[in-house]
Amino acid sequence: AFLPAFVYSLKVSPLIEKISDHKDFKKLLRTRNNVLVLYSKSAAAAESSLRLLSSVAQEVKGRGTISWIDCGDTESRKLCKKMKVDPNSKEKGVELLHYKDGAFHTEYNRAVTLKSIVAFLRDPEGAPLWEEDPEAKDVVHVDSEKELRRLLKKEDKPLLMMFYAPWCGVCKRMMPSYQQAATELKGKYVLAGMNVYSAEFERIKEEYNVRGYPTICYFEKGKFLFHFENYGATAADIAEWLKNPQAPQPQAPETPWADEENVVYHLTDEDFDKFIKDHSSVLVMFHAPWCGHCKKMKPEYEKAAEFLHVASDSPGVLAAVDATVNKALAERYHISGFPTLKYFKDGEEKYTLPHLRTKKKIIDWLLNPEAPPPPEPAWEEKQTSVIHLAGEDFRESLKKKKHTLVMFYAPWCPHCKNAIPHFTTAAEVFKEDRKIAYAAVDCAKEQNHDLCKQEGVDGYPTFNYYNYGKFVEKYTGERGESGFTTFMRTLRERDHERVGKKKDEL
Repeated sequence: AFLPAFVYSLKVSPLIEKISDHKDFKKLLRTRNNVLVLYSKSAAAAESSLRLLSSVAQEVKGRGTISWIDCGDTESRKLCKKMKVDPNSKEKGVELLHYKDGAFHTEYNRAVTLKSIVAFLRDPEGAPLWEEDPEAKDVVHVDSEKELRRLLKKEDKPLLMMFYAPWCGVCKRMMPSYQQAATELKGKYVLAGMNVYSAEFERIKEEYNVRGYPTICYFEKGKFLFHFENYGATAADIAEWLKNPQAPQPQAPETPWADEENVVYHLTDEDFDKFIKDHSSVLVMFHAPWCGHCKKMKPEYEKAAEFLHVASDSPGVLAAVDATVNKALAERYHISGFPTLKYFKDGEEKYTLPHLRTKKKIIDWLLNPEAPPPPEPAWEEKQTSVIHLAGEDFRESLKKKKHTLVMFYAPWCPHCKNAIPHFTTAAEVFKEDRKIAYAAVDCAKEQNHDLCKQEGVDGYPTFNYYNYGKFVEKYTGERGESGFTTFMRTLRERDHERVGKKKDEL
């Protein structure tokens, strides 16, 4: 459909699809999975929205579609009636409705700004941006490195900056206190926030030592002084700290498990072999001091050890090895995750046991030691359409494909485990398309550490989209099969449209 002449003078993006016919609209919803429709009572009423949506269309190209229906013209009026939409009833004579997977999804009722609409179309199910929260109006929201530099240069008041990621649970829990403090301290201090999750902020993260989220930095006259590390802080705690800001106190080191009083035998590289030979039945827990699952399991393991210690006919003994200290043992037994339980019988390694996490399970198993069920094969060992890449062949492999979605993951990460089956099914859908690839990189493998860092991976899973090997953007959509397939299908539809246009021009 032709756009009115005034629309061209506004420099409205040709990416906005003007629709007036019901069949065309049905076709659009059938072929596009993520559509935002502007309904207007007249062309004039749509003017300012179209300016904004032109910029949005450019930003979400390949990910979402913007359409316009002018309910003021005769033909479109029938369509609006059919869709039961009446923009005349709206204050500004316009209404924004979102359609997902061919059906109406929701009315767009978030902030009508470029940033908010783009964020919505990139993840229609996602939470609103922090700055959309009216309670966060006194937090200074920073969007770019340039804005950050400008703020630090001009701001004379002491400044607290929260570097965060939108998905981070600790950040979300802290935000209400942080924004309350921003309001209460307004005029004396500045509290700011910056989403630095994207790869474009690598330099910032390096400069301010952002190793996790949130990282909160304190500045005076543009100079970084300290990190603020009380993430459970209330607004009053933040205000109190700002009166006398100080560097975080070094925490007292945790007492190593081996130095605590318990009846678990703590073995080392030096005494391990002798101990295993001297005891006919030994269960060994390989652990790391920082491992949360190990800490959770420790009391159960100690209770089981005490029970076995006093039992008259004990079926075995429990031992532990700190794999971060006793590296020779960790290497010999290929310890790659924690805790790892291994059973030794008559001086020989017999089984690796996956699920003995409670006192009862440990004792029951030792009373009847049986081979565990075979472990689930690793993702890359399964026959799937996902290409598994490593540091050395990464770039070369991607150059051969027009569109590649890469999942950077760690095998132990629960969010990754949830996403893997969906990602694998999506790869299956496109396996016949030679221009498309779904690829994966295991960032837990040492040979991939540098690659994952270089590709901006600072949380798992991270999804990056590449065009002929060139990084284009982070994928932040849904992590289900439909999210992964819709993303790729939209890119391929754009390709076919371009080819069609070229043929028409010939």
